[in-house]
Amino acid sequence: MPLPNAELSARNHTLMGFQTRYDRVRRQLNLLIHLSDLPRWSQQHHGRQLKICDFVDDQYPLVIFHGDVGTGKTVTAEGIANQLIEDDRDADDSLLYKLSTRVRGAGKVGEMGTLINQAFDQMIRAAKHRRAILVIDEGDSLAAARTQDHSHHEDKVAVNTLIQRIDELKQYKGRILVILCTNRLSALDPAVVRRAAVIETFERPSDGERRDLFVQDLADLGLNTDTLAALVDATGGAGQHGVPWTYSDIRSRLYPAALAQAYPDNGLTAEHLLQVALTLKPSPVLEDDA
Repeated sequence: MPLPNAELSARNHTLMGFQTRYDRVRRQLNLLIHLSDLPRWSQQHHGRQLKICDFVDDQYPLVIFHGDVGTGKTVTAEGIANQLIEDDRDADDSLLYKLSTRVRGAGKVGEMGTLINQAFDQMIRAAKHRRAILVIDEGDSLAAARTQDHSHHEDKVAVNTLIQRIDELKQYKGRILVILCTNRLSALDPAVVRRAAVIETFERPSDGERRDLFVQDLADLGLNTDTLAALVDATGGAGQHGVPWTYSDIRSRLYPAALAQAYPDNGLTAEHLLQVALTLKPSPVLEDDA
């Protein structure tokens, strides 16, 4: 997908907490994609090449987003990639790539490693003329620790391949950036985690964040303050299920189920939303020892 992209820009406005998170990581990511500019910057501001620039220049262009299922890691990764390019006055044509579990292939010997190589080769070809940002979805299924007892030989080969290709990206001085999203940081191979220049945690939304989401999404229903508070309580950790709902739980499960209660004979009401919120269970917490 060419960047910047109007659809991604519009979607960013619907992501709760996007701007806060982007502001937190923007400077580090901006540095990662401009490593080739460090010598010029150092000469301009210090009249010489600072030694610290050598250490920073040695970073791997890898970012890890980790957190529970449904907390918005992948859509935020895509949104941040888009915003980085949109904010870069000197950015040339850029491309967003996405690598999913389909790269595991059909289980043939050597297939996963081959597919990973093909994906990186394609991205590197593009980076000769433009910047490329790769989002790896469900990274724990592609970069799982090689020491795990159930780790298959093919999985270990694939992790080795992924590490080698990430190592190669250093030579492109920021023209290629990889954002790996995972539900379980502890499941990733330690060699992958060690290479991450930035590690960002995604938590389940707080009461305030869920309220902001309901206010934004349900504004045209005219819900009153008490109803909004009841929805926040019903989807919170203090409810009968003990864990807060994720953004995905609310938008992908709560809203459709409530609408189904009303359609086709009645309009959607607060009662429909509350009834579903009190009966549906949130997605279970995915345990992570990290």
